[in-house]
Amino acid sequence: MMTMMKAIQVSTFGAPDVLEWVDLEKPRPAANEVLVEVARAGVGPWDAWIRAGKSVLPQPLPLTPGSDISGTVVELGADVTEFAVGDRVFGVTNPRFTNGYAQFATVRASMIAKMPAGMRFDDAASMPVIAVTAWQMLHDFAHVSAGQRVLIYGGAGNVGAYAVQLARIAGAFVVATASSKDLQRVKDSGAHEVLDRSASLDAYADSFDVIVDTVGADALQGSYALVKRGGTIVSIVEKPDEKRAAQRESRADFLLVSVATATLETLADLVMKGQLKTHLGDELPLRDARLAHQMIEGSQQHRPGKILLVP
Repeated sequence: MMTMMKAIQVSTFGAPDVLEWVDLEKPRPAANEVLVEVARAGVGPWDAWIRAGKSVLPQPLPLTPGSDISGTVVELGADVTEFAVGDRVFGVTNPRFTNGYAQFATVRASMIAKMPAGMRFDDAASMPVIAVTAWQMLHDFAHVSAGQRVLIYGGAGNVGAYAVQLARIAGAFVVATASSKDLQRVKDSGAHEVLDRSASLDAYADSFDVIVDTVGADALQGSYALVKRGGTIVSIVEKPDEKRAAQRESRADFLLVSVATATLETLADLVMKGQLKTHLGDELPLRDARLAHQMIEGSQQHRPGKILLVP
């Protein structure tokens, strides 16, 4: 039986070069966990924040980064009844968003779902944090409904691209911002209108029921004049000014994603029905995690879409 595995480890916080390719003992699942043989591990900005020591959560060292995974269950911890050895699963590893950059990962059972028949590992691993974030912004917080007008700041980003699609699926009229090079791509993803991110939005004052902010800074500051009275502003970048929102009789808050089985199942069903499309970027060997982090931080070029690592 295999007792060791390859993994990426961080022993000191810092730049991408602190990511080390190491041999570690294969973990065993605790109660309410499963052990997954990882097929794909997704790379997100939060992985870089954790690596750099900038996580909002305590992160004891040494650690293995990575939260988004897809793979096959190979062992069950105590009290796990909803999964079986051999199940193909996807989701998030644990509430600290770590352990995913490895050949095997222990995973909280309540934060994964079974992959539908026919779903590919790369599509599955590309979704968890970003697609669930978009879902929760629109549905769990803003309660978007058919006929509403929704503005999505950053429609070409990983979260924004899912928000555009999910708002359109919900029957909303979707307006999104993007850079000039991404305007057509965001239009093709389902936005009814796409605006250059440098353009003035003064003409849209008091016109949106829901504003989804994935950009922050000036975009968020401009949201208060654009939201309708009684509307909703939700950001994943910074906490909005609730007092300014209240002056518009609107709700505003910062969303920290919480990944759960039921939402993952809903998103997977939308993908398999052809209603929701994943957005895949570069796929690299796990040992190239440093390059992946350089890509996510902008020092190396990469294709648009979710970067994936293959153990």
